[in-house]
Amino acid sequence: MASGKILIYGGRGALGASCVQFFKKNNWWVGSIDLTENDVADANIVVDRDADWVAQEAAVLSKVGAELKGETLDAIICVAGGWAGGNAKKDLAKNSDLMWKQSVWSSAISATVGANHLKPGGLLVLTGANPALEGTPGMIGYGMAKAAVHQLTKSLAGEKSGLPDNSLVVSILPVTLDTPMNRKWMPDADTSTWTPLEFLAELFHKWSKGEERPANGSLVKLITKDSKTELVIV
Repeated sequence: MASGKILIYGGRGALGASCVQFFKKNNWWVGSIDLTENDVADANIVVDRDADWVAQEAAVLSKVGAELKGETLDAIICVAGGWAGGNAKKDLAKNSDLMWKQSVWSSAISATVGANHLKPGGLLVLTGANPALEGTPGMIGYGMAKAAVHQLTKSLAGEKSGLPDNSLVVSILPVTLDTPMNRKWMPDADTSTWTPLEFLAELFHKWSKGEERPANGSLVKLITKDSKTELVIV
């Protein structure tokens, strides 16, 4: 008997894969939503990258329903996303479009899945970004998309948002995550200020079980210093 049921949107990325493994190790049923399959997951919902937003939402919703067969989810964790730099001079629309697809589409589809399949008191986690609390002139498209995720989080926490009763929706606001790709591209960085993936997987596990939850609608900064991470609620 599984301890609970969870969907990880972005289950093939560095953080997503870490979460899939952690929850599986703790005897949860885990579904992965991504562009490719995660072999560790109990179920895989593969998103068609060429489909538009409406078609992606319809396909994901249909496939999740087929996998759950009337059962409900304890949690949905959306850690899909990406990064692009750039200012207004060149490729603003192109970079903004990419960031919107990676961060906003996935977050909104996660919200729709939550409204239809989360149990009362369930958890929905979205992924914002600490820099997007202010202006991001060197990465405008990224900042806009993450700011939209922050707004979505606040909206979903309000009355009549469509989520089940007593649901908790929060956004994590990382600065830098300790991923293989970040280590590759920033070999000289101070990694003692990077947040370990395992810390987040454990945090999501606690919240999924109803432990140490922040207030509904919280934007949760992850501040890591000297290899210790603290949560700062915005």
